[in-house]
Amino acid sequence: MSEANPENFSHFKGKDALRHVAEAQMNGIFASSEIHGAETPGSCFAGFDAARQLAFILMLLSLLFNFFEFTPEQIFCFLLAFSLGFIFWMTGRSSWLAWARLERLHRVVDEEQKEIQEHRPQEREELKALYKAKGFEGALLDEVVDVLMADGDRLLRVMLQEEMGFRLEENEHPLVQGLGAAIGTIVAAVVTIACFYFFEHPGLVFSSLFVLALSAGFSAYREKNQVVPALIWNVGIAIFAYAGSYYFMQFLIS
Repeated sequence: MSEANPENFSHFKGKDALRHVAEAQMNGIFASSEIHGAETPGSCFAGFDAARQLAFILMLLSLLFNFFEFTPEQIFCFLLAFSLGFIFWMTGRSSWLAWARLERLHRVVDEEQKEIQEHRPQEREELKALYKAKGFEGALLDEVVDVLMADGDRLLRVMLQEEMGFRLEENEHPLVQGLGAAIGTIVAAVVTIACFYFFEHPGLVFSSLFVLALSAGFSAYREKNQVVPALIWNVGIAIFAYAGSYYFMQFLIS
């Protein structure tokens, strides 16, 4: 079908099939994007991220305990109560974000399925543009497109993966991601509170930095990024933020 066809012009919004596919891939990547890299499963990142957040927040809270008079028993009870609330918050937050992402994906899937049903000639043209860009030509290109167009379910999956750029196998259940966040916060809470119990304020600060560094390192390793720079940047940012808050508190109470 020629590009001058009015239906083609409307479906592709005045662009050729390959340009339309490229823009669809960008939209698909945006719709399927998460707050983490593609290499790390959602539950793993949720756990690492939640552990880092709790560790850093507890480290900042240690400033409050350092500048004002609290008994160790009061601090211990506060840390337990705060950590419990934060565990529930991060579990629910991670699950809700995953549900919201799935909702976006389902909306895009429904839109693509509707396009397949109502604009099959244009979908065929998109397929030909996709596989021509992969190196298929002539009769082989037509045969591949005919095979894909013959099965609606297979065509939908191919268009989602090839046109939209979805990685369908990477989508974990929202409750699994919430469980990952819960495990991360529980581990961080146990380590930091236990260190405070035995070593008081210095133990809380150094254990928080340890948890933050460990989670940042494992997260970078799973994403196949450089571990050492990830450790340096995360710990460095945390220390800088802690120091800024510390000197600001000194200024306020001086």
